[in-house]
Amino acid sequence: MPRVLVVGHTAAPGGAELALVRLCGALDPSLASVAVLLFEDGPLRARLETDGHEVAVLPLRADVRTAHRDASLRSWSALRGALVAAVEVVRFTARLTHAVRAQAPDVLHATTLKADLLCMVPALLARVPLVWHVHDRIAADYMPAPVAALLRALARVVPRHVVVNSMATAGTLRPPRGRWTLAYPGLLPTQVRPWPERTEPRSPVVGIVGRVGATKGQRELVQAAALVVAHHPQVTFRIIGGALFGEEGYEAEVRSLVGSLGLRGSVRLTGHVDDPVGELDGLSVCVHASPVAEPFGQVVVEAMARGVPVVATCAGGVPEILLADGGRGAAGARPARSGTGPRRTPFGVLVPPGDVAALAAAVLDVLDDPVGARERARAAWLRVQEQFMIDRTCAAVLGAWSAVLSSGPSGGLRGQRVVRSSRGGRRGRPASR
Repeated sequence: MPRVLVVGHTAAPGGAELALVRLCGALDPSLASVAVLLFEDGPLRARLETDGHEVAVLPLRADVRTAHRDASLRSWSALRGALVAAVEVVRFTARLTHAVRAQAPDVLHATTLKADLLCMVPALLARVPLVWHVHDRIAADYMPAPVAALLRALARVVPRHVVVNSMATAGTLRPPRGRWTLAYPGLLPTQVRPWPERTEPRSPVVGIVGRVGATKGQRELVQAAALVVAHHPQVTFRIIGGALFGEEGYEAEVRSLVGSLGLRGSVRLTGHVDDPVGELDGLSVCVHASPVAEPFGQVVVEAMARGVPVVATCAGGVPEILLADGGRGAAGARPARSGTGPRRTPFGVLVPPGDVAALAAAVLDVLDDPVGARERARAAWLRVQEQFMIDRTCAAVLGAWSAVLSSGPSGGLRGQRVVRSSRGGRRGRPASR
């Protein structure tokens, strides 16, 4: 049985981190022994340990751990800070190499971009095959173009295998043929609500769920709310979640916008919530409003699993979720252009990213046609169970590890049970590319 060390730089409960919790909890322990190494202490460690997983923390200095991909080096102080950070990275790399050797894993699985980069040298020195699990679009609209180019180049020569969370991510990373695997972030069976247990709220409630940040679209939702409330004054909006990764300033801007548009009686920012599922269940419409293309769109799948009608931006990985062809056709190949208006699909409504008028029109379309919205929601609920469950994720990730180990003494993992039997998992073959 292979031993896998999963490495991440953050312990904050972001989307990729919560996907990791689900994956670790669902993998059959008879097929792989998984331990986790984090570069900070925090809620993710507590969550993993509560679920019975082995977790270690190797602290990385905060200014290095939280350095943003858009950081500029134009000032002397910024350049000096970068040099100091570089020295810290060298020291940390030595400590990480020691930790990897002590754990003696068969596979090193890096699950964030910072971990991808920081694990390169330790994997080489410890002679452990490295797998990159990429949850970000490697594109100039998501990070500086030179950084994206560097990551693409490294992805072709450094990791033994690459796991991506969507075809959209794969399209921007361009991993080498035959050495990458698609693994959508699957849901647990407990996250899927039985149909038709859903009860609609008395007055329509429109919500956006997740981390508050400039790439998530809370500002655009507030602007759209002003247009919706003009037609339906009884509609309320909930911005569910709080700022992470230093984006408190953006959250303050959104609060200020609510006041300046006269929406304090219609829009509420909840801050961090412990039960986002309970919040989802209270919505009439779940909105995904990211103004830039997102790698996947996990909250879209989570809303679909609860039977909540979805409005989402047509860019990045979202078309793979909401289009009947999984976004493989021309309509899903590129973001929808502003001004094209909302578009119904069998599973929800798509709008161009950053188009406030289209976003408002899509919300009104759902509210004004509850029968059609209900039909799409049921189709979406069924789609989640066919395409986006955790057993498929486990099969794909185990397939990636099998591809790495297939030429070694550990042998492969193909054709075996991929999830814990207590989770009701099924047998399946990992899908690697």
